[in-house]
Amino acid sequence: MGADTRIYNNIELPENYDIIPVDWIAHHETDTLTTYAQKIIYQYNITPGSIIIGNSMGGMLAIEIAKKIRLKKAILISGIKTIDEAPAYYKIFQTIPVYKIIPGSLINAAGSFIKLAFGRMNDADLWLFKDMLHKNSPAFIKWAMGATLKWDNAIVPPNVYHIHGDNDHVLPNKKIKDATIVKGGTHIMIFDKAKQINKWLKPLLKK
Repeated sequence: MGADTRIYNNIELPENYDIIPVDWIAHHETDTLTTYAQKIIYQYNITPGSIIIGNSMGGMLAIEIAKKIRLKKAILISGIKTIDEAPAYYKIFQTIPVYKIIPGSLINAAGSFIKLAFGRMNDADLWLFKDMLHKNSPAFIKWAMGATLKWDNAIVPPNVYHIHGDNDHVLPNKKIKDATIVKGGTHIMIFDKAKQINKWLKPLLKK
């Protein structure tokens, strides 16, 4: 949730597509993922028939966008489609929102935690992921944590496609339904399992 569009560096998309990288936009502390998705639709002029690819929280936002306008495809990488797919710890942190008291400096310097929670990365990918965290404000990351934990979507809109790792510790695949599972894929498999993701994406984008 602290990542930016550089997280898609290893993803291969057709050259004939009009590709628009969607960066995080300013949030209001009262925003939900639903209201934030609406802001993204306006900001980037997302129209019916578009294809949205979202990683992690971006996948949840892709679902919210697909509920508002009919997309050609909403593609989720390492995300969840509904609250039923959320891990058990969601309920714990909804009741005890400890993320609210985490110092901002700790969020931006969470190198060891990244390796533990997100999975092993090579040095270049780890540097990139840390840099993405550093360049996002602690206020945004705290809001994003709260917004994802409060997300209660129960609807899977049309044309949703999902790929997920079987070694994801952030959003474990135990409750994930109707998804292509990548063996050994962690929550940041978009880095080290990009070949498998691209192999899955290529025919999907041709449909």
